[in-house]
Amino acid sequence: MNINQFLAEPGRFKSLKIFQTDSTAGVSDKSEAKDWMDNYIKDMQELQDVLYADNKQSLLLIFQAMDGAGKDSTIEHVMSGINPQGCQVFSFKQPSTEELDHDFLWRTTKCLPERGRIGIFNRSYYEEVLVVKVHPGIVLNQKLPGIDTADKITDEFWNDRYESINDLEKHLFRNGTTILKFFLHISKEEQTDRFLKRIDEPHKNWKFALGDLEERDYWNDYQEAYETMIKKTSTPIAPWYIIPADKKWYMRLAVAEVILQRMKNMKLKYPVLSDSQIADLKKAKEILQGK
Repeated sequence: MNINQFLAEPGRFKSLKIFQTDSTAGVSDKSEAKDWMDNYIKDMQELQDVLYADNKQSLLLIFQAMDGAGKDSTIEHVMSGINPQGCQVFSFKQPSTEELDHDFLWRTTKCLPERGRIGIFNRSYYEEVLVVKVHPGIVLNQKLPGIDTADKITDEFWNDRYESINDLEKHLFRNGTTILKFFLHISKEEQTDRFLKRIDEPHKNWKFALGDLEERDYWNDYQEAYETMIKKTSTPIAPWYIIPADKKWYMRLAVAEVILQRMKNMKLKYPVLSDSQIADLKKAKEILQGK
């Protein structure tokens, strides 16, 4: 599978419309996908072990999507073989009072992965140019200087936010964090089907909220917000990958393929021991063997 088919090429991405939501390019069926996925998970396990041992780099995975696209299940399936000690998952929902008393990057910045670990953001600071952009009245709750009415939330305001995000990601990259950003691209029709399943199947009832339907009224606004966000923030060091989400089995496989290929590009290596450390190991072995 060529992961470049999912890439929102920095500086050249134009529209979500050229990315199919139901593509399964390169994979024939679920059975083939499962075989591939099993191998991918095994390879990711091995690379995670090296990442953890090396303790010089970190990996940040960001998932954004419309409701029902499958962020939770994708994280669950793709990362199923990862050692929990080396992985942290954070889900960002409505900000707290404390979080609103800080800048918009604060609550996610304090959750960034340490060296040697994989951090996963289920939603992220990108909500600040998505749901907040679709519902700009939220900005007024952030108590920003000079922004006391909605008409003061200009294009320049949003461009400043994109710039702040790009600056943060540059800083993280310079300090050893590889950032992979996934937009799980679902069609409105498929979202309808998944919402109906949440209503019809009792064990899925807990996933449904009337607020999800209210947000569907803003579908086109969200698509526009996502397009602009991707144009402004898909960069060579932190590109966006647009993953077809109508078929969950393919979506999960595509995400795993991207993660695996990018981890391989990190050129991870186990630490090289010094002569004194090797001598200590030899001494320890002799003690354990009773010599």
